[in-house]
Amino acid sequence: QVQLVESGGGSAQSGGSLRLSCSASGVNFRRYRMSWFRQVPGKERELVATIGATDSHTTYGDSVKGRFTILRDNAKNSVYLQMTSLKLEDTAVYYCNARDIWEDSWGQGTQVTVSS
Repeated sequence: QVQLVESGGGSAQSGGSLRLSCSASGVNFRRYRMSWFRQVPGKERELVATIGATDSHTTYGDSVKGRFTILRDNAKNSVYLQMTSLKLEDTAVYYCNARDIWEDSWGQGTQVTVSS
Protein backbone atom coordinates (compact mmCIF):
# COMPACT_ATOMS: atom_id res chain seq x y z
CA GLN A 1 0.00 0.00 0.00
CA VAL A 2 1.24 3.48 -0.81
CA GLN A 3 2.42 5.72 2.00
CA LEU A 4 1.95 9.46 1.57
CA VAL A 5 3.73 12.27 3.40
CA GLU A 6 2.76 15.90 2.89
CA SER A 7 5.01 18.87 3.53
CA GLY A 8 5.16 22.56 2.78
CA GLY A 9 2.22 23.78 4.79
CA GLY A 10 2.47 26.80 7.03
CA SER A 11 1.38 30.39 7.21
CA ALA A 12 1.02 32.94 4.46
CA GLN A 13 -0.57 36.32 4.03
CA SER A 14 -3.57 36.92 1.88
CA GLY A 15 -2.40 37.25 -1.72
CA GLY A 16 0.70 35.20 -1.05
CA SER A 17 1.83 31.79 -2.22
CA LEU A 18 2.67 28.39 -0.82
CA ARG A 19 3.76 25.12 -2.37
CA LEU A 20 2.69 21.80 -0.92
CA SER A 21 4.51 18.58 -1.63
CA CYS A 22 3.40 14.98 -1.26
CA SER A 23 5.92 12.19 -1.41
CA ALA A 24 4.75 8.64 -2.09
CA SER A 25 6.58 5.46 -1.27
CA GLY A 26 6.07 1.76 -1.34
CA VAL A 27 4.55 1.13 -4.75
CA ASN A 28 4.45 2.11 -8.41
CA PHE A 29 3.48 5.75 -8.18
CA ARG A 30 2.50 5.95 -11.83
CA ARG A 31 -0.60 3.84 -11.36
CA TYR A 32 -2.28 6.31 -9.01
CA ARG A 33 -4.55 9.20 -9.70
CA MET A 34 -3.34 11.86 -7.28
CA SER A 35 -5.44 14.50 -5.61
CA TRP A 36 -5.34 17.22 -3.02
CA PHE A 37 -8.26 17.68 -0.67
CA ARG A 38 -8.77 20.13 2.16
CA GLN A 39 -10.90 20.24 5.26
CA VAL A 40 -11.85 22.78 7.89
CA PRO A 41 -13.42 21.84 11.21
CA GLY A 42 -17.12 21.16 10.95
CA LYS A 43 -17.11 20.85 7.18
CA GLU A 44 -16.78 17.98 4.74
CA ARG A 45 -13.50 17.29 3.02
CA GLU A 46 -13.37 19.26 -0.23
CA LEU A 47 -11.66 18.25 -3.46
CA VAL A 48 -9.06 20.86 -4.43
CA ALA A 49 -7.34 19.34 -7.46
CA THR A 50 -6.75 16.05 -9.24
CA ILE A 51 -4.15 14.87 -11.74
CA GLY A 52 -4.55 11.71 -13.77
CA ALA A 53 -2.38 8.63 -13.50
CA THR A 54 -1.58 8.17 -17.17
CA ASP A 55 -2.49 11.35 -19.03
CA SER A 56 -1.86 13.90 -16.26
CA HIS A 57 -5.23 15.43 -16.99
CA THR A 58 -6.03 17.97 -14.27
CA THR A 59 -9.26 19.12 -12.68
CA TYR A 60 -9.81 21.77 -10.04
CA GLY A 61 -12.43 22.75 -7.55
CA ASP A 62 -14.30 25.90 -8.51
CA SER A 63 -12.94 27.81 -5.53
CA VAL A 64 -9.30 27.39 -6.60
CA LYS A 65 -9.47 27.50 -10.41
CA GLY A 66 -6.96 29.92 -11.82
CA ARG A 67 -5.07 30.17 -8.53
CA PHE A 68 -3.82 26.65 -7.75
CA THR A 69 -1.84 24.26 -9.94
CA ILE A 70 -1.35 20.54 -9.39
CA LEU A 71 1.74 18.88 -10.81
CA ARG A 72 3.26 15.43 -10.58
CA ASP A 73 6.81 14.21 -11.00
CA ASN A 74 6.73 10.46 -11.51
CA ALA A 75 10.51 10.23 -11.36
CA LYS A 76 10.38 11.59 -7.81
CA ASN A 77 7.15 9.84 -6.78
CA SER A 78 5.76 13.21 -5.86
CA VAL A 79 2.81 15.46 -6.43
CA TYR A 80 2.73 19.17 -5.76
CA LEU A 81 0.15 21.87 -5.21
CA GLN A 82 1.27 25.35 -6.14
CA MET A 83 -1.04 27.82 -4.43
CA THR A 84 -1.08 31.49 -5.43
CA SER A 85 -3.30 34.47 -4.67
CA LEU A 86 -4.15 32.86 -1.38
CA LYS A 87 -7.36 33.86 0.35
CA LEU A 88 -8.44 33.66 3.97
CA GLU A 89 -10.88 30.92 3.01
CA ASP A 90 -8.01 28.73 1.80
CA THR A 91 -7.14 28.10 5.44
CA ALA A 92 -7.55 24.36 6.03
CA VAL A 93 -5.75 21.09 6.54
CA TYR A 94 -4.64 19.85 3.14
CA TYR A 95 -4.51 16.12 2.42
CA CYS A 96 -2.81 14.20 -0.32
CA ASN A 97 -4.75 11.28 -1.80
CA ALA A 98 -3.68 8.40 -4.03
CA ARG A 99 -6.32 6.28 -5.71
CA ASP A 100 -6.52 3.39 -8.14
CA ILE A 101 -8.92 0.50 -8.56
CA TRP A 102 -7.43 -1.36 -5.60
CA GLU A 103 -6.86 1.27 -2.97
CA ASP A 104 -7.58 4.74 -1.70
CA SER A 105 -4.82 6.13 0.54
CA TRP A 106 -4.40 9.37 2.45
CA GLY A 107 -1.57 11.33 3.96
CA GLN A 108 -1.65 12.75 7.46
CA GLY A 109 -2.42 16.28 6.31
CA THR A 110 -0.61 19.58 6.50
CA GLN A 111 -2.02 22.81 7.90
CA VAL A 112 -2.26 25.92 5.72
CA THR A 113 -3.19 29.16 7.45
CA VAL A 114 -3.81 32.36 5.51
CA SER A 115 -3.97 35.63 7.39
CA SER A 116 -4.79 39.19 6.41
